[in-house]
Amino acid sequence: MVLNSLSGFFNTIILLGIVQGLIVSGLLFFSKKSRYANRILGTLVLLITLASFNLYGSHSNWFNSPIMNFLSQVIPLVMPMAFGPLIFFYTQSMLDPSFRINRKDRRHIYPVLVDLVPSLTVLIYGFGLLTGIAKNNPGPWGAFIDDYNVYADIPRWLSISFYVWLSSKYLTAYKLKQQTVLNGQAVNFKWLIQLVRLFTIFQSIWLLYLVPYIIPRYSNWVVDTFDWYPLYIPMTILIYWLGVKGYVISQSDSKKQATSQNALPIDLIEKVVQMLKIKIEEEKLYLNPALTLATMAEATGFSQKIISAVLNQYIRKSFNEYVNEYRVYAFKEKIMLPESNQLTIAGIASECGFGSQPTFQRVFKEITGQSPSAFRKTALQTV
Repeated sequence: MVLNSLSGFFNTIILLGIVQGLIVSGLLFFSKKSRYANRILGTLVLLITLASFNLYGSHSNWFNSPIMNFLSQVIPLVMPMAFGPLIFFYTQSMLDPSFRINRKDRRHIYPVLVDLVPSLTVLIYGFGLLTGIAKNNPGPWGAFIDDYNVYADIPRWLSISFYVWLSSKYLTAYKLKQQTVLNGQAVNFKWLIQLVRLFTIFQSIWLLYLVPYIIPRYSNWVVDTFDWYPLYIPMTILIYWLGVKGYVISQSDSKKQATSQNALPIDLIEKVVQMLKIKIEEEKLYLNPALTLATMAEATGFSQKIISAVLNQYIRKSFNEYVNEYRVYAFKEKIMLPESNQLTIAGIASECGFGSQPTFQRVFKEITGQSPSAFRKTALQTV
Protein backbone atom coordinates (compact mmCIF):
# COMPACT_ATOMS: atom_id res chain seq x y z
CA MET A 1 0.00 0.00 0.00
CA VAL A 2 1.36 3.44 -0.98
CA LEU A 3 0.29 4.97 2.32
CA ASN A 4 1.40 2.07 4.49
CA SER A 5 4.32 3.97 5.99
CA LEU A 6 2.02 6.84 6.96
CA SER A 7 -0.88 4.76 8.25
CA GLY A 8 0.23 5.03 11.87
CA PHE A 9 0.43 8.81 11.64
CA PHE A 10 -2.96 9.05 9.92
CA ASN A 11 -4.57 6.72 12.48
CA THR A 12 -3.28 8.93 15.28
CA ILE A 13 -4.83 12.00 13.64
CA ILE A 14 -8.15 10.16 13.28
CA LEU A 15 -8.02 9.01 16.92
CA LEU A 16 -7.42 12.57 18.13
CA GLY A 17 -10.36 13.68 15.99
CA ILE A 18 -12.57 11.00 17.57
CA VAL A 19 -11.66 12.11 21.10
CA GLN A 20 -12.20 15.75 20.26
CA GLY A 21 -15.49 14.98 18.48
CA LEU A 22 -16.90 13.12 21.48
CA ILE A 23 -15.94 15.94 23.83
CA VAL A 24 -17.31 18.76 21.68
CA SER A 25 -20.53 16.96 20.78
CA GLY A 26 -21.10 16.45 24.52
CA LEU A 27 -20.48 20.15 25.18
CA LEU A 28 -22.90 21.12 22.43
CA PHE A 29 -25.58 18.79 23.78
CA PHE A 30 -25.34 19.60 27.49
CA SER A 31 -24.04 23.15 27.76
CA LYS A 32 -26.49 25.32 29.70
CA LYS A 33 -26.09 27.98 27.06
CA SER A 34 -26.75 25.63 24.18
CA ARG A 35 -29.67 26.27 21.89
CA TYR A 36 -31.70 24.06 19.59
CA ALA A 37 -29.18 24.68 16.82
CA ASN A 38 -26.32 23.46 19.02
CA ARG A 39 -28.00 20.11 19.54
CA ILE A 40 -28.38 19.66 15.79
CA LEU A 41 -24.70 20.52 15.30
CA GLY A 42 -23.78 18.17 18.16
CA THR A 43 -25.64 15.34 16.42
CA LEU A 44 -23.81 16.05 13.14
CA VAL A 45 -20.41 16.10 14.85
CA LEU A 46 -21.23 12.89 16.73
CA LEU A 47 -22.25 11.02 13.56
CA ILE A 48 -19.05 12.07 11.75
CA THR A 49 -17.10 10.98 14.85
CA LEU A 50 -18.77 7.55 14.92
CA ALA A 51 -17.90 7.02 11.25
CA SER A 52 -14.26 7.79 12.07
CA PHE A 53 -14.44 5.49 15.07
CA ASN A 54 -15.62 2.68 12.80
CA LEU A 55 -12.56 3.07 10.55
CA TYR A 56 -10.12 3.41 13.44
CA GLY A 57 -11.62 0.41 15.23
CA SER A 58 -11.25 -1.72 12.11
CA HIS A 59 -7.61 -0.72 11.66
CA SER A 60 -6.87 -1.33 15.36
CA ASN A 61 -8.52 -4.80 15.31
CA TRP A 62 -11.06 -3.78 17.94
CA PHE A 63 -13.78 -5.74 16.17
CA ASN A 64 -11.94 -9.07 15.82
CA SER A 65 -13.72 -10.90 18.64
CA PRO A 66 -17.06 -12.54 17.67
CA ILE A 67 -19.09 -10.32 19.99
CA MET A 68 -17.43 -7.03 18.95
CA ASN A 69 -17.58 -8.04 15.30
CA PHE A 70 -21.30 -8.75 15.59
CA LEU A 71 -21.96 -5.46 17.43
CA SER A 72 -19.94 -3.45 14.89
CA GLN A 73 -22.09 -4.85 12.10
CA VAL A 74 -25.44 -4.55 13.87
CA ILE A 75 -24.91 -1.02 15.23
CA PRO A 76 -24.92 1.45 12.30
CA LEU A 77 -21.83 3.56 12.95
CA VAL A 78 -21.61 5.01 9.43
CA MET A 79 -24.68 7.10 8.57
CA PRO A 80 -23.79 9.72 5.93
CA MET A 81 -27.41 9.97 4.75
CA ALA A 82 -28.13 11.95 7.92
CA PHE A 83 -25.32 14.47 7.32
CA GLY A 84 -27.14 16.48 4.65
CA PRO A 85 -30.47 17.01 6.46
CA LEU A 86 -28.61 17.97 9.65
CA ILE A 87 -26.58 20.57 7.74
CA PHE A 88 -29.81 22.01 6.33
CA PHE A 89 -31.62 21.96 9.70
CA TYR A 90 -28.65 23.59 11.41
CA THR A 91 -28.48 26.35 8.79
CA GLN A 92 -32.15 27.19 9.33
CA SER A 93 -32.03 27.00 13.12
CA MET A 94 -29.02 29.34 13.36
CA LEU A 95 -30.84 32.11 11.49
CA ASP A 96 -34.40 31.43 12.64
CA PRO A 97 -34.89 30.96 16.41
CA SER A 98 -38.43 29.72 15.76
CA PHE A 99 -37.24 26.79 13.64
CA ARG A 100 -38.12 23.33 14.93
CA ILE A 101 -37.96 19.97 13.16
CA ASN A 102 -41.67 19.23 12.68
CA ARG A 103 -43.50 16.32 11.12
CA LYS A 104 -43.10 17.74 7.63
CA ASP A 105 -39.34 18.08 8.10
CA ARG A 106 -38.97 14.49 9.26
CA ARG A 107 -39.36 13.25 5.70
CA HIS A 108 -35.80 14.45 5.17
CA ILE A 109 -34.65 11.76 7.62
CA TYR A 110 -36.32 8.81 5.86
CA PRO A 111 -33.46 8.23 3.35
CA VAL A 112 -31.30 7.24 6.34
CA LEU A 113 -32.76 3.79 5.70
CA VAL A 114 -30.08 3.50 3.01
CA ASP A 115 -27.47 3.37 5.79
CA LEU A 116 -29.43 0.80 7.80
CA VAL A 117 -29.58 -1.90 5.11
CA PRO A 118 -26.23 -3.58 6.05
CA SER A 119 -27.24 -3.79 9.73
CA LEU A 120 -30.70 -5.08 8.83
CA THR A 121 -29.10 -7.70 6.57
CA VAL A 122 -26.97 -8.98 9.47
CA LEU A 123 -30.03 -9.11 11.74
CA ILE A 124 -32.06 -10.98 9.12
CA TYR A 125 -29.23 -13.48 8.63
CA GLY A 126 -28.89 -13.95 12.40
CA PHE A 127 -32.62 -14.48 12.76
CA GLY A 128 -32.50 -16.97 9.89
CA LEU A 129 -29.78 -18.97 11.63
CA LEU A 130 -31.69 -19.05 14.91
CA THR A 131 -34.90 -20.21 13.26
CA GLY A 132 -33.21 -22.59 10.83
CA ILE A 133 -34.47 -20.71 7.78
CA ALA A 134 -30.99 -19.69 6.64
CA LYS A 135 -27.96 -21.93 6.20
CA ASN A 136 -24.74 -21.34 8.12
CA ASN A 137 -23.07 -19.79 5.11
CA PRO A 138 -22.31 -16.09 5.68
CA GLY A 139 -20.34 -15.75 2.43
CA PRO A 140 -23.15 -14.60 0.11
CA TRP A 141 -24.55 -12.30 2.80
CA GLY A 142 -21.17 -10.69 3.36
CA ALA A 143 -20.65 -10.30 -0.39
CA PHE A 144 -24.03 -8.58 -0.67
CA ILE A 145 -23.14 -6.14 2.12
CA ASP A 146 -19.75 -5.35 0.55
CA ASP A 147 -21.29 -4.73 -2.88
CA TYR A 148 -24.14 -2.75 -1.37
CA ASN A 149 -21.79 -0.46 0.56
CA VAL A 150 -19.89 0.34 -2.63
CA TYR A 151 -22.94 1.52 -4.56
CA ALA A 152 -24.73 3.02 -1.54
CA ASP A 153 -22.02 5.68 -1.58
CA ILE A 154 -23.65 7.11 -4.71
CA PRO A 155 -26.94 8.15 -3.02
CA ARG A 156 -24.91 9.18 0.04
CA TRP A 157 -22.81 11.58 -2.00
CA LEU A 158 -25.85 12.86 -3.87
CA SER A 159 -27.76 13.41 -0.63
CA ILE A 160 -25.07 15.50 1.04
CA SER A 161 -24.47 17.46 -2.16
CA PHE A 162 -28.21 18.19 -2.49
CA TYR A 163 -28.55 19.46 1.07
CA VAL A 164 -25.39 21.54 0.85
CA TRP A 165 -26.89 23.15 -2.26
CA LEU A 166 -30.22 23.57 -0.46
CA SER A 167 -28.45 25.25 2.47
CA SER A 168 -26.62 27.59 0.10
CA LYS A 169 -29.90 28.47 -1.58
CA TYR A 170 -31.50 29.14 1.83
CA LEU A 171 -28.63 31.50 2.77
CA THR A 172 -28.96 33.38 -0.52
CA ALA A 173 -32.71 33.77 -0.06
CA TYR A 174 -32.23 34.86 3.56
CA LYS A 175 -29.78 37.59 2.57
CA LEU A 176 -32.09 38.85 -0.17
CA LYS A 177 -35.04 38.86 2.21
CA GLN A 178 -33.07 40.91 4.73
CA GLN A 179 -32.02 43.21 1.86
CA THR A 180 -28.37 42.41 2.67
CA VAL A 181 -28.74 44.00 6.15
CA LEU A 182 -28.01 41.10 8.51
CA ASN A 183 -27.73 43.06 11.77
CA GLY A 184 -27.17 40.69 14.68
CA GLN A 185 -27.05 37.65 12.38
CA ALA A 186 -23.95 38.75 10.46
CA VAL A 187 -21.58 36.52 12.44
CA ASN A 188 -23.85 33.49 12.18
CA PHE A 189 -24.40 34.10 8.47
CA LYS A 190 -20.66 34.29 7.79
CA TRP A 191 -20.11 31.11 9.79
CA LEU A 192 -22.78 29.25 7.81
CA ILE A 193 -21.30 30.41 4.51
CA GLN A 194 -17.97 28.93 5.64
CA LEU A 195 -19.69 25.70 6.65
CA VAL A 196 -21.33 25.32 3.22
CA ARG A 197 -18.04 26.03 1.47
CA LEU A 198 -16.13 23.51 3.56
CA PHE A 199 -18.66 20.77 2.87
CA THR A 200 -18.54 21.68 -0.82
CA ILE A 201 -14.78 21.09 -0.74
CA PHE A 202 -15.31 17.80 1.10
CA GLN A 203 -17.84 16.68 -1.52
CA SER A 204 -15.36 17.50 -4.28
CA ILE A 205 -12.69 15.35 -2.61
CA TRP A 206 -15.18 12.53 -2.10
CA LEU A 207 -16.22 12.69 -5.77
CA LEU A 208 -12.60 12.27 -6.90
CA TYR A 209 -12.38 9.19 -4.69
CA LEU A 210 -15.85 7.89 -5.53
CA VAL A 211 -15.60 7.79 -9.32
CA PRO A 212 -12.87 5.10 -9.53
CA TYR A 213 -14.17 3.37 -6.37
CA ILE A 214 -17.59 2.50 -7.85
CA ILE A 215 -16.02 1.05 -11.01
CA PRO A 216 -15.67 -2.70 -10.23
CA ARG A 217 -12.25 -3.13 -11.87
CA TYR A 218 -10.78 -0.28 -9.80
CA SER A 219 -12.60 -0.68 -6.44
CA ASN A 220 -10.08 -2.98 -4.80
CA TRP A 221 -7.15 -1.02 -6.24
CA VAL A 222 -8.44 2.24 -4.76
CA VAL A 223 -8.90 0.76 -1.27
CA ASP A 224 -5.64 -1.22 -1.37
CA THR A 225 -3.68 1.80 -2.54
CA PHE A 226 -5.18 4.66 -0.57
CA ASP A 227 -7.38 2.93 2.01
CA TRP A 228 -10.06 5.38 3.25
CA TYR A 229 -7.62 8.08 4.36
CA PRO A 230 -8.45 10.52 1.51
CA LEU A 231 -11.95 10.76 3.02
CA TYR A 232 -11.37 10.28 6.73
CA ILE A 233 -8.54 12.78 7.12
CA PRO A 234 -10.81 15.55 5.71
CA MET A 235 -13.59 14.20 7.96
CA THR A 236 -11.28 14.62 10.96
CA ILE A 237 -10.71 18.22 9.90
CA LEU A 238 -14.50 18.62 9.69
CA ILE A 239 -14.88 17.23 13.23
CA TYR A 240 -12.34 19.66 14.61
CA TRP A 241 -13.54 22.70 12.69
CA LEU A 242 -17.29 22.10 13.09
CA GLY A 243 -17.03 21.25 16.77
CA VAL A 244 -14.65 23.94 17.97
CA LYS A 245 -15.82 26.77 15.70
CA GLY A 246 -19.49 25.91 16.19
CA TYR A 247 -19.13 25.77 19.96
CA VAL A 248 -17.19 29.05 20.09
CA ILE A 249 -19.81 30.74 17.87
CA SER A 250 -22.64 29.55 20.12
CA GLN A 251 -20.91 30.71 23.29
CA SER A 252 -19.86 34.08 21.93
CA ASP A 253 -23.38 34.58 20.60
CA SER A 254 -24.82 33.82 24.04
CA LYS A 255 -22.41 36.24 25.73
CA LYS A 256 -23.18 38.94 23.18
CA GLN A 257 -26.90 38.55 23.79
CA ALA A 258 -26.44 38.51 27.58
CA THR A 259 -24.40 41.74 27.59
CA SER A 260 -26.44 43.66 25.03
CA GLN A 261 -28.95 46.05 26.52
CA ASN A 262 -31.41 45.52 23.70
CA ALA A 263 -31.07 41.75 23.52
CA LEU A 264 -33.47 39.32 25.12
CA PRO A 265 -32.36 36.14 26.93
CA ILE A 266 -32.37 33.23 24.50
CA ASP A 267 -34.62 31.20 26.81
CA LEU A 268 -37.22 33.97 26.76
CA ILE A 269 -37.01 34.23 22.96
CA GLU A 270 -37.63 30.50 22.57
CA LYS A 271 -40.58 30.61 25.00
CA VAL A 272 -42.16 33.54 23.14
CA VAL A 273 -41.64 31.92 19.75
CA GLN A 274 -43.12 28.61 20.93
CA MET A 275 -46.13 30.33 22.51
CA LEU A 276 -46.75 32.35 19.34
CA LYS A 277 -46.69 29.17 17.27
CA ILE A 278 -49.15 27.50 19.65
CA LYS A 279 -51.55 30.42 19.49
CA ILE A 280 -51.22 30.86 15.73
CA GLU A 281 -50.82 27.31 14.40
CA GLU A 282 -52.80 25.26 16.93
CA GLU A 283 -55.42 27.72 18.15
CA LYS A 284 -55.49 29.54 14.77
CA LEU A 285 -55.86 33.04 16.20
CA TYR A 286 -54.93 34.42 12.78
CA LEU A 287 -58.50 33.60 11.64
CA ASN A 288 -59.71 36.48 13.83
CA PRO A 289 -59.75 39.63 11.61
CA ALA A 290 -59.59 41.78 14.76
CA LEU A 291 -56.36 40.16 15.99
CA THR A 292 -53.90 42.80 17.19
CA LEU A 293 -50.61 42.86 19.03
CA ALA A 294 -52.53 43.77 22.19
CA THR A 295 -54.87 40.77 21.95
CA MET A 296 -51.92 38.49 21.17
CA ALA A 297 -50.13 39.79 24.26
CA GLU A 298 -53.20 39.03 26.34
CA ALA A 299 -53.48 35.53 24.85
CA THR A 300 -49.81 34.63 25.34
CA GLY A 301 -49.12 36.33 28.66
CA PHE A 302 -46.13 38.22 27.25
CA SER A 303 -46.04 41.99 26.92
CA GLN A 304 -46.53 43.72 23.58
CA LYS A 305 -42.99 45.07 23.82
CA ILE A 306 -41.44 41.60 24.22
CA ILE A 307 -43.51 40.05 21.41
CA SER A 308 -42.68 42.94 19.10
CA ALA A 309 -38.97 42.70 19.95
CA VAL A 310 -38.87 38.96 19.26
CA LEU A 311 -40.68 39.34 15.94
CA ASN A 312 -38.66 42.34 14.77
CA GLN A 313 -35.18 41.43 16.00
CA TYR A 314 -35.12 37.65 15.69
CA ILE A 315 -37.81 36.56 13.24
CA ARG A 316 -37.29 39.74 11.18
CA LYS A 317 -40.99 40.36 10.65
CA SER A 318 -43.54 42.81 11.90
CA PHE A 319 -46.57 41.50 13.75
CA ASN A 320 -48.81 42.06 10.72
CA GLU A 321 -46.34 40.33 8.38
CA TYR A 322 -46.12 37.37 10.75
CA VAL A 323 -49.91 36.94 11.01
CA ASN A 324 -50.67 37.66 7.35
CA GLU A 325 -48.27 34.96 6.15
CA TYR A 326 -50.39 32.40 7.99
CA ARG A 327 -53.56 33.89 6.52
CA VAL A 328 -52.17 33.73 2.97
CA TYR A 329 -51.07 30.13 3.51
CA ALA A 330 -54.58 29.27 4.79
CA PHE A 331 -56.11 30.94 1.72
CA LYS A 332 -53.87 28.96 -0.64
CA GLU A 333 -54.88 25.70 1.05
CA LYS A 334 -58.58 26.52 1.18
CA ILE A 335 -58.86 27.63 -2.43
CA MET A 336 -57.58 24.21 -3.54
CA LEU A 337 -60.52 22.44 -1.91
CA PRO A 338 -63.37 21.38 -4.25
CA GLU A 339 -66.01 23.00 -2.03
CA SER A 340 -64.30 26.39 -2.46
CA ASN A 341 -65.21 26.51 -6.15
CA GLN A 342 -68.59 28.00 -5.21
CA LEU A 343 -67.05 30.73 -3.02
CA THR A 344 -65.73 34.11 -4.05
CA ILE A 345 -62.12 35.11 -3.48
CA ALA A 346 -63.29 37.79 -1.06
CA GLY A 347 -65.33 35.23 0.87
CA ILE A 348 -62.42 32.81 1.20
CA ALA A 349 -60.09 35.65 2.24
CA SER A 350 -62.56 36.68 4.93
CA GLU A 351 -62.72 33.12 6.27
CA CYS A 352 -58.91 33.11 6.47
CA GLY A 353 -58.81 36.20 8.70
CA PHE A 354 -58.54 39.12 6.27
CA GLY A 355 -60.91 41.92 7.28
CA SER A 356 -60.14 44.13 4.30
CA GLN A 357 -60.20 43.09 0.64
CA PRO A 358 -57.65 45.74 -0.50
CA THR A 359 -55.29 44.68 2.28
CA PHE A 360 -55.70 41.04 1.26
CA GLN A 361 -54.98 41.80 -2.41
CA ARG A 362 -51.85 43.79 -1.52
CA VAL A 363 -50.50 41.29 1.05
CA PHE A 364 -51.17 38.27 -1.17
CA LYS A 365 -49.27 39.76 -4.11
CA GLU A 366 -46.38 40.84 -1.87
CA ILE A 367 -45.97 37.30 -0.50
CA THR A 368 -46.72 35.19 -3.58
CA GLY A 369 -45.79 37.53 -6.42
CA GLN A 370 -49.18 37.13 -8.12
CA SER A 371 -52.78 38.24 -7.64
CA PRO A 372 -55.30 35.96 -5.88
CA SER A 373 -57.29 35.52 -9.11
CA ALA A 374 -54.17 34.51 -11.06
CA PHE A 375 -53.25 32.07 -8.32
CA ARG A 376 -56.73 30.56 -8.35
CA LYS A 377 -56.65 30.17 -12.13
CA THR A 378 -53.27 28.41 -11.98
CA ALA A 379 -54.40 26.23 -9.09
CA LEU A 380 -57.53 25.09 -10.95
CA GLN A 381 -55.47 24.18 -14.02
CA THR A 382 -53.18 21.93 -11.96
CA VAL A 383 -55.99 20.04 -10.24
